[in-house]
Amino acid sequence: MKQELIDFPFQVIFKPFSSFWDLKYDNKGSLRASYLLIALTIIAFILQKQYAGFLVNYTDPRVINSLMDIVTVIIPFILWVVANWSITTLMDGEGKFTEIVKVTAYSLTPIVIVYIPMTFISRYMAQEETAFYYLMLSIASLWFVWLLFVGIMTIHQYSATKTIVTMVLTIIVMGIIVFLGALVLSMLQQIYDFIYNIYRELLFRT
Repeated sequence: MKQELIDFPFQVIFKPFSSFWDLKYDNKGSLRASYLLIALTIIAFILQKQYAGFLVNYTDPRVINSLMDIVTVIIPFILWVVANWSITTLMDGEGKFTEIVKVTAYSLTPIVIVYIPMTFISRYMAQEETAFYYLMLSIASLWFVWLLFVGIMTIHQYSATKTIVTMVLTIIVMGIIVFLGALVLSMLQQIYDFIYNIYRELLFRT
């Protein structure tokens, strides 16, 4: 477990090409470690909102909702994996569904190792030092995108251009899924209201 959660993630962030190759062809990494990395990412965002210094934290403590923080990580993660698997299946991608899960989860490593310590460091920062805080968060986010790009390119055996196209299409499909999901929920709500109103009418008439 130490190798899966500590050694391999650090290998991924410094040697992404060889690491993701090992993930695909040597079965490095695991789903268990992937789930733990997702959980640590959720914790990182929760800690940031609750404990970041007041100079960089604009969240109203009265509206903090940890459940929403969980949803804002889990839902995009699931949407990304499903959308990418759907698109790459049509574009001759070689990556399996579980490999997409592992690549996406391991790519979150920079978020975990930067966000958590920077949250607590920010509590002792002066105003002129907050630029360093935002710089580190930006580096972590760009690092995540880079790792995700390399991972998707490696497991699907795509060129750089095809990987970029695939990732853009994945984001578009994510938006379509969200739109259709909202549309279905709206229709179900209308059907429920219709049935409920009929029930009330029949109840009052009797």
